[in-house]
Amino acid sequence: MAEMNFLPESHGERIKCYRVLDDDGKTISGSRFQEVSKEVAVKMYSEMVTLHIMDNIFYEAQRQGRISFYLTSNGEEAINIASAAALSIDDIVLPQYREPGVLMWRGFTLQEFANQCFGNNMDYGKGRQMPIHYGSNRLNYFTVSSPIATQLPHAVGAAYSLKMDKKDACAITYFGDGGTSEGDFHAALNFAAVMEAPVIFFCRNNGWAISTPTTEQFRSDGVVIRGQAYGIRGIRVDGNDALAVYSAVHAAREMAIAEGRPILVEALTYRVGHHSTSDDSTKYRPVDEIEHWRTARDPISRYRKWVQGNDWWSDAEESELRSRVRKELLQAIQVAERMQKPPVAELFTDVYDQVPSNLREQEQLLRDTIMKHPADYPTDVPV
Repeated sequence: MAEMNFLPESHGERIKCYRVLDDDGKTISGSRFQEVSKEVAVKMYSEMVTLHIMDNIFYEAQRQGRISFYLTSNGEEAINIASAAALSIDDIVLPQYREPGVLMWRGFTLQEFANQCFGNNMDYGKGRQMPIHYGSNRLNYFTVSSPIATQLPHAVGAAYSLKMDKKDACAITYFGDGGTSEGDFHAALNFAAVMEAPVIFFCRNNGWAISTPTTEQFRSDGVVIRGQAYGIRGIRVDGNDALAVYSAVHAAREMAIAEGRPILVEALTYRVGHHSTSDDSTKYRPVDEIEHWRTARDPISRYRKWVQGNDWWSDAEESELRSRVRKELLQAIQVAERMQKPPVAELFTDVYDQVPSNLREQEQLLRDTIMKHPADYPTDVPV
């Protein structure tokens, strides 16, 4: 080509967002989606409600000083549960920290959630992690790691191992819009494209990286457009539409495994709650904006209208569910709170086969300090 032409900075028209349900919970005319049975549909709704109740109660427990930290998924329940429902238990999940619903769908009990948040002797992480940093080998759910986007390259490696072993499974990794500003996001997408790894990159674009809005993070048309630069197929979906999320992930999984390729899913949503118990989002977001998304755009209410419209759910069942979940969770918290903490020795295990001399010295120094200042040491942790 003799003529000098620069590619434009954008395509002009925004990439459309896939939806199945309108804001009133009715299927949009002409929409194509993956059918769900009554059993699956009702379970999806029940788990969305359970997740919402669990978040609210644990949040209050932190405010009461009973746990040190918490982070909710309020407003993002459809993303959690619907994406999980579209996966197989053999698929490997590498989460960020706002996907407890994926773990819940796979069978993690309310008692197991409580054990982790209270860091007791039954916590699989042995009390070493902050609350909400869940993990389960049994359920193929990698332990949450706080550093942003580090799980993305790991997910590509996990997916490639599944491909090498010819497994009928994929990996899926979750991250927020803020995670796309990390170098690991770009490295992972390029790695996955080149290696043709069966991995789903699931971005929860909720508009805020803690207090940084997307307008200050990137100039591109959201996140999904970035996949094209790396040769990755993608879709933008309404993250508050449970049927749309379920259908998109179901199709993405089939493509990832059958064609041996990565898929990028961008789910548009809104973080209704504060970033965490360490945050007050009203300092940087208008209260009326938060309230609008809490009420008019609530994914649970929207999906409930569709389920009830099929005569699959009733007000009586709603009341029974909420009462039962609340009772079970409060009981789980009482059990978790009374349970003994892991012993001091567990601080130094599970890294080396033989504990090296420097760690043995540190353990002895810690024990000497406890003996010297017993009043400053928590009495519920065995020495």
